[in-house]
Amino acid sequence: MKKTFILIFFACFLLGCNKDSFNNDNPYLPNYSFSMDLNKNLPSYSGLNFAGNAVKAYPANGPSRGVIVFNTGGEYKAWDGACPNQDLTTCSTLNLSGSNANCTCGNENYNLFTGQSAGKPYPLKQYRVEVNGDIIRIFN
Repeated sequence: MKKTFILIFFACFLLGCNKDSFNNDNPYLPNYSFSMDLNKNLPSYSGLNFAGNAVKAYPANGPSRGVIVFNTGGEYKAWDGACPNQDLTTCSTLNLSGSNANCTCGNENYNLFTGQSAGKPYPLKQYRVEVNGDIIRIFN
């Protein structure tokens, strides 16, 4: 009986642990420790008030290719602005095209809803997002 109790306790402990819903490991992109706030009332970020819109922002201490913030209609997603399947070079910057991000290096097209590109091993590198009123906080 005692062993059963201990087994149930450890099972509850292990199953109760929460892990982020995304994996940030990518051999091509470094891990940055940064935080930035975007105010949706400012003209530069007002497009984020509408579903399907994306903006690119450049944090002072974050990814050198910027961060893409996308309004899915139900939540905000934040992605690294560099191509996830390329070494960091002059052409490895993602360009916005509607609800997609394009990498000119490998002619790759990434969906901003999912971060995926067909046939590519690494999705877009995702960052954490918190929303408090009109402020969107992106951090890693």
